[in-house]
Amino acid sequence: MAGPRLSILELRYAVMRLGVITRYLIRAHIGPFLFSLTAITGLIFLNAVAQRIDSLVGKGLSWTVVVEFLILSLPHTVALSLPMSVLVAVLYVFSELTEHNELTAMAAGGVRPARVLVPLLGMGVVTTLGMLYFNDQVLPEANHRLKNLLIDVGRKSPTFHLREGVVNKIEANDRLESYFLLADRIDRDSNTLQEVTIYDWNNPLHKRVTHATRGTMAFNEAQTDLYLTLYEGQVREVQGDREGGFQWVFFEKQIVPLRGIGNELDRQMGGLERGDREMDFAQLRAEAAERVAERDSVRMQNRERVMEAVRMALGRPDEGDSLVVSEMQRAQAVSEANTGGFPGSLLALDPVTQRIVTGTRSRETRESSLEEQVNRFRVELQKKWAIAFACLVFTLLGPPLALRFPRGGVGLVVAASAVIFGLYYMGLIGGESLADRRFAGPIVTMWIPNAVFGGVGLVLAARMGRSQSTVRSGSWRDSWLRLADLARQRVLQARTGEAA
Repeated sequence: MAGPRLSILELRYAVMRLGVITRYLIRAHIGPFLFSLTAITGLIFLNAVAQRIDSLVGKGLSWTVVVEFLILSLPHTVALSLPMSVLVAVLYVFSELTEHNELTAMAAGGVRPARVLVPLLGMGVVTTLGMLYFNDQVLPEANHRLKNLLIDVGRKSPTFHLREGVVNKIEANDRLESYFLLADRIDRDSNTLQEVTIYDWNNPLHKRVTHATRGTMAFNEAQTDLYLTLYEGQVREVQGDREGGFQWVFFEKQIVPLRGIGNELDRQMGGLERGDREMDFAQLRAEAAERVAERDSVRMQNRERVMEAVRMALGRPDEGDSLVVSEMQRAQAVSEANTGGFPGSLLALDPVTQRIVTGTRSRETRESSLEEQVNRFRVELQKKWAIAFACLVFTLLGPPLALRFPRGGVGLVVAASAVIFGLYYMGLIGGESLADRRFAGPIVTMWIPNAVFGGVGLVLAARMGRSQSTVRSGSWRDSWLRLADLARQRVLQARTGEAA
């Protein structure tokens, strides 16, 4: 009875020991992961906001709109930074564990190095599933709302978009009226204009052109009406309600009110068509399937029209064809054939032939366009899946890479992360380019980076338990010194052999 009881105790102890190690590894990774996620997201986020800040500056937007813009810009940044943070955290933690000989202590206690990967792979699976949900639900909706917000902001107050020397369109009265303004010089600091011309053609019976030497701009308190105060000008009006009607008026000062120009932000959420980056997985599949069906229909139609053209060329139109020629056309074709054409051929009917050729080319262009759209939707779908699974790939690649350089420290983390990130995203961009060129299908080209880095990770993970697979000297500097000593020894041996 002592034997089985001892085995149960040993099993319980082993399970408890592994549970402690699992909790320790998970806790050790949470801090570096959150720190790296925050730091990398912040850097990418600031760069993304700096590129779009010009579309928000100088438009009198409320702080809520600015905050909404920042929040909607964040998901796209997280989609890039989260896989990076996984690799940074894994590299850093395993470098620390190796440098402090914690993994050696675990190995001495009977815990194999490969066993340490189990809790990390579990975390990688959880992160991958979370990333899939994020790419499917959160990211597309955020991209769609951000695009709508930027378009709505772009339609806001036209006075901040007035350009010098260009005819600017200003919509007033809730976009029921349109005015065209031309100014040689515009000073936005003082809201003054020089050499102003306003074209008012809203009333077809009274077309009016107003010109002034200078003018000023001002809004009402509600920021909905724009008042143009013009000085030293003239108004020329063509009156179409009476024959030869024309009016020419000179003025020293005139106020032109433009009411309801829509200076307030007009939100039209959800009113725009979604692009490929604004669709979830189901929408991408549905759009691709719809384009495939339409492409096949165009291809079938083109085939039918080609066969119809062949029958017409042979002078044997089918009874069901829509392009059956009349007897008069047939007689004309035979007459032209007798003067040098093809006997019995209808190719001499240029209008019919040209219509067939033009239609065929048009359908071929449409088919090529549909094929590009199908490819674009499929590439976006596979890219979202591939980036999500990159979390699992980086989780597998990081630990054995850190074990090979046990004292690499922060230098290893920064250098290795930068190189791997650069190569991975270059692979994604290259895969997208190959898919666009029809070199291979998106399901192949977009998964090449994951396949390469995943294969390297599997090879390194399989060698984690071998003592020769790690660099025991401690750091990159020690490794280079050892290689230099080995080279010097080989040179001395060669010289000793020559002297003998």
